[in-house]
Amino acid sequence: MRIDQVALIPAYVAAGTALLALLVDLIAPGRRGPVVVATALGMAGTAAAAIAVGVGGGHRTSLCLGPDRCSLVLSPASAIVAGVFAGLALGALALSVPLLRTGEVPVGEYCFLLAASLTGAVVLGGARDLITLIVALETLTLPLYLLVGLRRGAREGASAAVTFFVVSVASTAVALLGAALVFTATGGLHFADIAAGPVAPSAKPLLEVGVVLLLTGLAFKVAAVPAHAWAPATYDGAPLPVAAYLSTTSKLGGVVALVLVGVSAARPVLSTSGLALAALAVLSMTVGNLVALRQRRMVRLLAWSSVAQAGYLLAPLGALIAADEVTPLLVAATIGYAFFYVLLEFSAFGALVAVRGAGDGGAIADYRGLARRSPWPAGVLVLALAGLAGLPPGLAGLFAKVAVVRALLGGDATWLAVIVAINAVIGLAYYVRVGAILFAPAQISAVTPGEAYDQAYEGEKAGEFAAPGGGRAPWPVVTAVAVAAVIAVIVGFGPELVMRAAATFG
Repeated sequence: MRIDQVALIPAYVAAGTALLALLVDLIAPGRRGPVVVATALGMAGTAAAAIAVGVGGGHRTSLCLGPDRCSLVLSPASAIVAGVFAGLALGALALSVPLLRTGEVPVGEYCFLLAASLTGAVVLGGARDLITLIVALETLTLPLYLLVGLRRGAREGASAAVTFFVVSVASTAVALLGAALVFTATGGLHFADIAAGPVAPSAKPLLEVGVVLLLTGLAFKVAAVPAHAWAPATYDGAPLPVAAYLSTTSKLGGVVALVLVGVSAARPVLSTSGLALAALAVLSMTVGNLVALRQRRMVRLLAWSSVAQAGYLLAPLGALIAADEVTPLLVAATIGYAFFYVLLEFSAFGALVAVRGAGDGGAIADYRGLARRSPWPAGVLVLALAGLAGLPPGLAGLFAKVAVVRALLGGDATWLAVIVAINAVIGLAYYVRVGAILFAPAQISAVTPGEAYDQAYEGEKAGEFAAPGGGRAPWPVVTAVAVAAVIAVIVGFGPELVMRAAATFG
């Protein structure tokens, strides 16, 4: 086996960051600052290593059994994906500052788990065989179970973590069964072997069943129907920074895995994988939008919205049922939309942390009049909601939806484009409703979030930290939210650059 150690440097740096967090916590017990700074530097180093090796060093392969049988490929596209994962982890760490200051979670273990999840994410983008793919995806996911329920004395978090774990175990079992059937039918584990190897007519039904099971199991990571029930309870029970990381990194990781399996590994049965992904897309966007209409809590609304967004993410791949020659266009639409989505979703959760701290997202009615009390966080939240809805000024989300529809029309999947358009209109109802509440007059009789966090600010000066509102959020939170919002605005004016880079993935 040929091993290129240079190609493994980003994974080494990410894993080293996890160990460094525990080591610094051991050397300086009870001091949050050194642990957070060391972890942040390690995450930034992971992004820099991925870009330097993958983009600067060109196309590198490792863990190879032959010229076309490599388990890890670090191409410029996969390096950029790894960099995005590192950026999301760094942003989640910044949003976690209010949570870490409360002492509700142990800082060393928290930073270790976040960096361990990043290690799996970095490997995932370059995985080119079923074993590496599933191991990397589970390495990304496993630490999240603990992060969701890590707060001391939080029953909601413990319940959410158990729900997340049980559903995840079931979905992983389904994915592993599908992978076993694919291996049985083709005799290969590497995507190149599965895609190029001849499949006997008697083995083709087994391969089709295996691909469908594998895609269904992986759909859990993007909270696609029918593997979606965990998302609302888990997002709402987790601390807001963890929910932000879970709703973006896990979603992006699931999309990457689905693209690699649905396009690369399942090429002998491309129509079957396309049909399965089209069914997942239709169910996800329809169920997610309809249930989101009835939500009264902010985080649950974002959770059901993310279920609907999973449908938009998978819709371009559903067009594989009708066309093979436009596969690069469909992959570009999927990866590009995922990039725009994680920026907007992270911005939305970041605005919630800036207003309410790292604890509970609260009811939608609590945000009434937020634009007057906290105009900048409210502005970011409006931008994120408009982008997720596909409305100006959220140009990133608008261009993403246009790209999806254009890809579907180019792939002769007009019927799926019509369903996407109908669901986009349905989604406007709850996005616009929340946006309108932000500018509505505040109810004087109730204690508003701004007043609650003004009171919390007084508590912080007395030694008991709770994240303040009204523009007094900790500077790492403000910085993370501002950077995410600025990037979302910038890429909204240059979407073709993102789509061109996304087309090279796979």
